[in-house]
Amino acid sequence: MSNEKVNSSRRSFLRLATGTLAPMAGMARFGLMNAYAQANDYKALVCVFLLGGNDGHNVVVPQSAAQLNAYKAARGGLALPDVSAKLLPVMPTNGVPYALTDGLAAIHPLWAQQKLAVVSNVGNIVQPTTRMQYLSAAVSLPANLFSHSDQIVQMQTAMAGGSSGTGWAGRTADAVSSMNGAATFPASLSMAGQQLFCAGNIVQSASLIPGYDMNPYGMNIWPDSAAAARKAQLQQILTMDSGLAVIQAANKVRKDALDLAAMLKSLAGGPQLATVFPGTQIGQQMKQVAQIMQLRSTLGMKRQVFFCSLGGFDTHGAQSWQQWDLLKQASAAMNALYLASGEMGIANGVTTFLESEFGRTLQPSGSGSDHGWGNHFLVMGGAVKGGDIYGKFPDLSLGGPDDSGNRGALLPSTGLDQYGATLAKWFGVADANMDAIFPNLKNFGVRDLGFMA
Repeated sequence: MSNEKVNSSRRSFLRLATGTLAPMAGMARFGLMNAYAQANDYKALVCVFLLGGNDGHNVVVPQSAAQLNAYKAARGGLALPDVSAKLLPVMPTNGVPYALTDGLAAIHPLWAQQKLAVVSNVGNIVQPTTRMQYLSAAVSLPANLFSHSDQIVQMQTAMAGGSSGTGWAGRTADAVSSMNGAATFPASLSMAGQQLFCAGNIVQSASLIPGYDMNPYGMNIWPDSAAAARKAQLQQILTMDSGLAVIQAANKVRKDALDLAAMLKSLAGGPQLATVFPGTQIGQQMKQVAQIMQLRSTLGMKRQVFFCSLGGFDTHGAQSWQQWDLLKQASAAMNALYLASGEMGIANGVTTFLESEFGRTLQPSGSGSDHGWGNHFLVMGGAVKGGDIYGKFPDLSLGGPDDSGNRGALLPSTGLDQYGATLAKWFGVADANMDAIFPNLKNFGVRDLGFMA
């Protein structure tokens, strides 16, 4: 699955808006202050989805002698150079040395500040699964493993058996929807087009195009009185009761979009963030997230979830440079959001985390790698118990106990349900509601991985 650019023509945007902003009912009231929205209780989850299957083997590299030798033997030409050359050293609390790719240089300092952690060998599994159980099909397995489209859906929904009408972030937002009081602004937003990840049963969800001016043509005319009259007439049309449900819904979508555009534009007249966001696609998505966070008190929001994405990680060839460049973009954007959250005084309330549909094979395929399974994810933020690696780091021998076959497609030792539930618990979800959000969580002995304060 490629991360295609969205057509930015106004006509295309209006088509997109009809599909993605329709759930934003009542947004005309979202400018009202909400007594529930206190800055010291604001929390946001920000997912950065690396589309294509990021190669976690070249994100976190073991440095102890036995594991490093196994890594080099299996990786061949894809093996990253030693720490002395380019890798960034990290030392977990167990004293076993590891290193991060230098593509993550922008966020590497957060490790020492204990604001960045690794959750190792995470994947989409129904229950704890051994190599023998997998090879003998003795346990239930996710449907269509190693398929991009299927695993993207399952990693976004936490439904290992197939699709769902809701995503695990949307259901998480549902569970804490009362914390947003009477606020009507969408609690779940995608900066990368419509995404199942954000869809809930209760919460309003929406998708935005970062930096896109949602105002219609023809409103900047002279004199100003004529422009004001034209805008007033448009408002009358959009609020007029036509008696036709389809027309009413379409008009509501347009009015909500105009209201949101006005609110985002109002930021230009207020205090500006000193943080400079990268001009990359992922950088601008993160900038849009920060801008919406700036409006949290005005919108009356205490809990929000955001989805951002970066494509290009299906690296069957030319992986070394391509993955490094993409991770550099992601790292710079993530660091900018962290700095901006500090400026806003909400660093302890913003947690950014990685996902990808699957990892890749340890054994290379030419200058790239093939579809794998288990993967290493990063979690970053003021509330993260950073400076550590969580979960069981895998054995890297081909055909070994953590290999699903003979090429290093890792058998996940940590389930997606455990990863998501740990984030959801921090977000405020009660344990009694977890199994409804993460249906496979009941199959795991550990429900909280411990990486959130």
